[in-house]
Amino acid sequence: MRAQVAIIGAGPSGLLLGQLLHRAGIDAIILERKSGEYVLGRIRAGVLEQGAVDLLDEAGVGKRLHAEGLVHGGIELCFDGKRHRIDMAGLTGGKHVTVYGQTEVTRDLMDARAAAGAKTVYEAEDVSIHGFDTTSPVVRYRKDGATHEIACDFIAGCDGFHGVCRESLPAGAVKHFERVYPFGWLGILADVPPVSHELIYVNHPRGFALCSMRSRTRSRYYVQVPLDEKVEDWSDDRFWDELKRRLDTQAAATIVTGPSIEKSIAPLRSFVAEPMRFGRLMLAGDAAHIVPPTGAKGLNLAASDVRYLSRALIDHYRTGSMTEIDAYSDKCLRRVWKAVRFSWWMTSMMHRFPDTGEFGQKIQETELDYLVGSKAASTSLAENYVGLPFED
Repeated sequence: MRAQVAIIGAGPSGLLLGQLLHRAGIDAIILERKSGEYVLGRIRAGVLEQGAVDLLDEAGVGKRLHAEGLVHGGIELCFDGKRHRIDMAGLTGGKHVTVYGQTEVTRDLMDARAAAGAKTVYEAEDVSIHGFDTTSPVVRYRKDGATHEIACDFIAGCDGFHGVCRESLPAGAVKHFERVYPFGWLGILADVPPVSHELIYVNHPRGFALCSMRSRTRSRYYVQVPLDEKVEDWSDDRFWDELKRRLDTQAAATIVTGPSIEKSIAPLRSFVAEPMRFGRLMLAGDAAHIVPPTGAKGLNLAASDVRYLSRALIDHYRTGSMTEIDAYSDKCLRRVWKAVRFSWWMTSMMHRFPDTGEFGQKIQETELDYLVGSKAASTSLAENYVGLPFED
């Protein structure tokens, strides 16, 4: 087999890259080790920056997003038992975010790829990459007991934190930066209306909580828990009781509860791999970086990588130049580190840390009080939350 670009991973970043390249007339094949049903079953984030929405429009998959997505012009910060709204649209000249689940983004991209007749190989086993430090990379995999080989010009590693692409790099080729947080998020998905039409971020002495949603009838709620907690120890009733304890009086009294349709605990970490390009191999999305979900940046950073990578590849095939490909890693990482900083800051400000005690809680509440009372501080949060500008 021959393709101009081999994309490893059929999550949102791989599918979005494939769709953008297809629309530019570039032949790309996608390999995914899991089934399509498994990929669609992943429960992930759902807050899209305007830049990510614009990119999905550019890929031709924005119709359902605009029909069903929820446009948010602000968020609420709750501390000391009171809620305070950050008017993101007012502070950023009208910019906003759109709530639209990652599962739905993935579904839209899958449907578009199938309609275009573009090739995706699901349940590809033993994927391996070779020769990415030459001008003739090769990808090998097994499917239905047979071994296949793809000759290509470039490999896009969109295969996540545990994927084969970053693991295939030689020792010393990449530097890792990592912070593992001493807690996780216990989250549930429930078919109940959201308690508020915008997200509520809660700082409470018992720990962080987040009230989010996937639609007007489906809610996503989280509470901070120690890393050694087990999902099976949390009944639905226990979860709702704990969430209500952390909310303000009004939200606790009006929240609608119901049976969970999904429940899980996600550990939090910050992780960056540098650089993101190795010859003809480019990493994108979770293969190169992970951020705690507090700042709603994971999916948006993946879209940012894909934006830069798709433009670099399109420019190469139109002009023969490697200039944009050479600049890919540096461009991405400048934006990545800004998002890592913002996510770290939001996480540090909103969560209960086991070693900071009552002093740390007072410092957090004081910082939050300053934040909601200062237009400059609120603007900084709003600018980062809606998404910083791209380098063009």
